[in-house]
Amino acid sequence: MSGVDDLDRRILRVLVEDSRLSVREIARRASAPHSTVYERIRRLERNGIILGYTVRIDYKKLGYQITALILVNVDGQHILEVEEWLSKHPNVLAVYDITGEHDIAVIASFKTIDELDSFVKNVLRNPYVRQTRTSIVFRKVKDEIHLPI
Repeated sequence: MSGVDDLDRRILRVLVEDSRLSVREIARRASAPHSTVYERIRRLERNGIILGYTVRIDYKKLGYQITALILVNVDGQHILEVEEWLSKHPNVLAVYDITGEHDIAVIASFKTIDELDSFVKNVLRNPYVRQTRTSIVFRKVKDEIHLPI
């Protein structure tokens, strides 16, 4: 990370662990003065390193039993358009523009197989979508949103 020093990394590690902490507690855990940590956090936000603050939710406990990886082949001229369209669907967690045999990878979660089936059929009705390949996740072995800092 360019322009990021050891203190910034310590602050980021604390925030990744629990972004609800007060600046005073973050400063304590990062072993730095409160005012310095406050300014560093603001700078990290201004520089787009910290993009926001959120919670992690166990969607399975909310009834989303099915996670699917959907690979999509698209008419090449319309990849960006289809990616944007897919990204607006409420069940879609991630849309990736990829290389290789497929153009787009979608990660989505659904409560039922019928919802997944309806989603895939809707995607296939898009005139620019040529083909989809769907795999259902049996078990999440690793599902992290952060890399080591």
